[in-house]
Amino acid sequence: MQFQALGCSGSIGNGHNTTSFLIDDDILIDAGSGLGTLSLDAMCKIDHVFLSHSHIDHVALLPLLADATLSLRSKPIVVHATKPTLDSLSDHVFNWEVYPDFREIISDGHPAVNFSVIEPNKPVSIGGRHLTGIPVEHTVPTVAYHLAGGDGSLVVATDMTISDKFWPVVNAIDDLRYLLIESAFQEARLGLCQDSGHLCPSMLRSELLKLERPAEIFVVHMKSSAEDNIRREIAALDIIYEIRFLADGDILAL
Repeated sequence: MQFQALGCSGSIGNGHNTTSFLIDDDILIDAGSGLGTLSLDAMCKIDHVFLSHSHIDHVALLPLLADATLSLRSKPIVVHATKPTLDSLSDHVFNWEVYPDFREIISDGHPAVNFSVIEPNKPVSIGGRHLTGIPVEHTVPTVAYHLAGGDGSLVVATDMTISDKFWPVVNAIDDLRYLLIESAFQEARLGLCQDSGHLCPSMLRSELLKLERPAEIFVVHMKSSAEDNIRREIAALDIIYEIRFLADGDILAL
């Protein structure tokens, strides 16, 4: 199984793209601006999109994906998310004002998009790959995703703040191999992190102290304007883990 970061930044700028991860060639986690780096042929292979939450940096290109591939697909794109996230998409995106409701647009006998509600902590299995939403704290209902079914498991938590209920679930994953976790802002923006439901390096350290099993740790979702400061501050942390930084285009094999 292949997990590719099409975009893993918390904002655009300096050549960075916002969150979108491609699993093999047919499953997407989030649909931020990184999705736009794919060719049209590659976009047509995406059958399932799993959304972590409703914020624009994670859903911006979903309607454009449906639009671009509408006449080239033989079945709908299935959008998987919690009910609050899907309700937000219905109310604010696929509402015939911001963009057409692609659930109502029929091409070749099928709608362009179908919605599928996920239940937190219950896996969805697609071709031997299993994705489970793990609730985390943010400003809107949000899940991290546990990806299993390959050589070890991966957990990606792109948007979160202090989340005590997250860690017992992660610590129960026997084959955890990769943990991708955010640090959106630098220490000087601690107050902003607390207000906006994100982490800065000191908060990241306090969260990682709750991790009870080995894993390869990658930081994601850094704001482009804060990246240099975040890297320096994480390098200075007093912590036992080696922390690396995921970059757009990186591939993790499972």
